[in-house]
Amino acid sequence: MTATTDTETGQVTGTADKDYNLIWFTEACLSNTLRLEIYIKDAERVGDNELAEFFRKAQAESRKGAEQGKRMLAQRLAQSA
Repeated sequence: MTATTDTETGQVTGTADKDYNLIWFTEACLSNTLRLEIYIKDAERVGDNELAEFFRKAQAESRKGAEQGKRMLAQRLAQSA
């Protein structure tokens, strides 16, 4: 890690680490949900139902993480308003 990464508390980005981390986590979960849709379709296309189901379960967990992140962001934004 660089010194900036170790010490960034919002002076550089304008967003405190904890807030940035929550935003990043939510975006990562949403992106993963979309990517897994491609993987599900790929598995289905070749008839690998076991793999498709594995990816569906992973997608559900990513979707759950995204929803939790969005709720937490909404609560925190409402508190700061």
